[in-house]
This record gives sequence, C-alpha cells and structure tokens, in this order.
Amino acid sequence: MKQLAVLGASGHGKVVADTAEAIGWESVVFFDDAWPSLKRNGVWPVVGDTEELLTRLEEFSGVVVAIGNNQVRHQKIIILAELNAKLVTLVHPAATVSQHAMIGTGSVVIAGAVVNSGASIGIGAILNTGCSVDHDCTVGVAVHVSPGAHIAGNVTIGDLCWIGIGACVKQQIKIGDRVIVGAGAAVVNDIPAGQMVGGVPAVLINA
Repeated sequence: MKQLAVLGASGHGKVVADTAEAIGWESVVFFDDAWPSLKRNGVWPVVGDTEELLTRLEEFSGVVVAIGNNQVRHQKIIILAELNAKLVTLVHPAATVSQHAMIGTGSVVIAGAVVNSGASIGIGAILNTGCSVDHDCTVGVAVHVSPGAHIAGNVTIGDLCWIGIGACVKQQIKIGDRVIVGAGAAVVNDIPAGQMVGGVPAVLINA
C-alpha cells in the first residue's frame, strides 16, 4: 500500500492530506507533537509524534511536513533529510505547473496554484490555494505563498519568507530572507532581509 506520513496535524495538514489523496496516495496518517492527546485530524488518524515518526520511517512510501511555521517546517525537513526519509513533493491535480518550472523536494502545491515557465521553487515551500508564481521567479527555501497571492515575473524571494493572503509582488522585485509581506499588500520596491511590510504600496511596518 502506498502510505504517506504527514508531520503536522493542523488545518493546513488537512489540505495537504487531501492533496495527497487526490494524486493517488492510498493511505495518509499524521504525526504531531500534540499526540497522544490529539488522535485525529479531520478524517485522518494521528498515530504518533515526531520521535515516533523517526523510528518508523521505513513503513512509509513518503513523508511530507505540513507545518505552517516556515522555520519549524524547515527544521523538521532537515531532521528528516538527515535520516534519509523519503521526502515527497505534492502537486494537486487542479494546480497548473509548467513542465519548465522546478519544484523543490518537500514542497506542496495546492489546488488552483499556478507556477509558470522558468520558475524555481526551493525545498519545503507552500504554494497555497489559488496563488501564482510567474515566469522566471526564484522562490527560496521554506517560503509560504499564501492563498490568492500573486508573484509577477522575474521576482526573487529569499528563504523563509511569508507572502500574505492576497498580496501581490511587482515584476523584478527582490525580497530578502525572512521577510513577512502582510495580507493584501502590494510590493513595488525591493525589501531587505528580516523586514515586515504591509499596505498599498507596501511600506515597512516594523521600523
């Protein structure tokens, strides 16, 4: 049986599990550090915590981390990779990904997302519902592009960034590592690493 282990039993985890089933995974089980008090995530069972998963990796045909926090997700992926876990990439059949785009290992592309030609997505990314990443973009490690966010062509996004729901980024913009772009923001200027921006046009909100 083609069985998938999902680390992170949350609402996002439900979407990841649903994506997995849509592309043919026959069985999906969750692991979460709230176990054993947490035993189910929607219709799916929670069968252990992170340490339990690490002892059972050989039981699964694939593993994916479904934790919304970018830093935590990245840390878990590193741990799993060091143990040669079978990290997988999930692309919903209702997503549109160019054959000339690259999606990094451990990433999840949710229904309605579009990734165009020449785009490169780093490991452990979340491309959420209905977002778009246009041609020749470079998206770093463990980035979350939230539902309905739109990234125009030739944009560079650093590692561990969060692009908020409904935000948009103008073409050829460069965004540094660990940047947070607020919901509905319109990014029309480059953003240095470690900043938080919001508004239309987006301005620094943590200065």
